[in-house]
Amino acid sequence: MPMQTHQPQRNWALTSVSADAVVQATGAQQRRAIAKSITLLESTRADHRVQADELLTALLPHTGKSFRLGISGVPGVGKSTFIEVLGLYLIGQGHRVAVLTIDPSSTVSGGSILGDKTRMEKLSVHEHAYIRPSPSSGTLGGVAEKTREAMLVCEAASYDVVIVETVGVGQSETAVANMTDMFVLMQLPNAGDDLQAIKKGVMELADLVVINKADIDPHAATRAQAQITSSLRLLGLHGNPEHAHHNEAIWHPKVIQISALKGQGVETFWASVQHFKALQTQSGNFAARRQQQSLAWMWERIDAGLKQAFRQHPQVQALLPQLTQAVLEGRMAASTAARNLLSAQINRA
Repeated sequence: MPMQTHQPQRNWALTSVSADAVVQATGAQQRRAIAKSITLLESTRADHRVQADELLTALLPHTGKSFRLGISGVPGVGKSTFIEVLGLYLIGQGHRVAVLTIDPSSTVSGGSILGDKTRMEKLSVHEHAYIRPSPSSGTLGGVAEKTREAMLVCEAASYDVVIVETVGVGQSETAVANMTDMFVLMQLPNAGDDLQAIKKGVMELADLVVINKADIDPHAATRAQAQITSSLRLLGLHGNPEHAHHNEAIWHPKVIQISALKGQGVETFWASVQHFKALQTQSGNFAARRQQQSLAWMWERIDAGLKQAFRQHPQVQALLPQLTQAVLEGRMAASTAARNLLSAQINRA
């Protein structure tokens, strides 16, 4: 009998991804198609990348109709609890909700817990919700490299609200703000004084600040709301010129109180989101923000591609071990080694 060759199972699973299944299928079949599509997008193999580009091109006409909501905050602020309550509320209003959660990868083991689905027990099993946890895999900003692409897949599958949630780890707020229509920062009632609130540069990015667990200490929550509101007003006058105009046609960042555990304040939160969307759409800022984000995404991918091509360059790979050793032993400055490696790529490209 002639020898038979078999493709690895994971290759077949990825190559069988269909754009039609993402867009047109329903129920479990569509969920599998979404999962396979995102797995394909996250693959680092060159042949998978080609397939992923073709898939995105096919899905692109079906994207852009959802509202992209970014949510960030320090660990323990109650993001998962709030997202589940919000997601169930939105589904009750007739929406379909996709949640992309980013779990920072360990710098020691390289692994991630990816436990957000276990915190959203009711939402994760709802037929009108889709939750996808992804590891950051060392990506700067604590946001998975392919989060934007995963967002497009969910939009093509007719999820009209896409929530991107990440832990506040420094630059994660900037990354999330640069890929969503509205950036929400969650705070605790006793997060610090008003000076501390001003010091945090993330305040300049927030479109809406949510003080969670307000039921635990109402007085502290009210005090924090007043302090952060004052800080936002000061930043508007001296920091962000778009927030400095005293014009009701322009959105000004707001601060609200909620209790995710008790389900309090969700209606107020969504009303604020709807008001934000209406003002941004009327002023043209909504479309302009998305256009700027698309260009920023393009240049980000160019930067990542150039870095990958640099590491794979034959001359760089030949010089890298000895120059790395020279830097480790203190015989060569790191900046000098970097210039030598860059020259090797440029001169022998």
